[in-house]
Amino acid sequence: MPVVPVMPVMHLFAFRWRPATTDALKQRALVEIRALQGQIPGLLETSVGENFSPRSQGYELGGAMKFADRAALDAYADHPAHQALLIWLMPLIDPVEVDFEI
Repeated sequence: MPVVPVMPVMHLFAFRWRPATTDALKQRALVEIRALQGQIPGLLETSVGENFSPRSQGYELGGAMKFADRAALDAYADHPAHQALLIWLMPLIDPVEVDFEI
């Protein structure tokens, strides 16, 4: 049986903020997303920031996370630190996500 190579994975995301989202909550999101680094096994790199592209289509925050492999990305979804973030963040955003092997 051939060995399937383990490939790192990029997880890209962008958020459109819902109308009542305050600047303080936007800053909290940046801080808490960055703080996931070191808490999530297999999360190798995290970059997140305010989107300044003129082609943003309303997406004001963007980010990229590099995971060791698909299994690490899958584990991230259910990790308690990620779930705690989602509880307060999801009502504030309209997100888009893209995942691919690199």
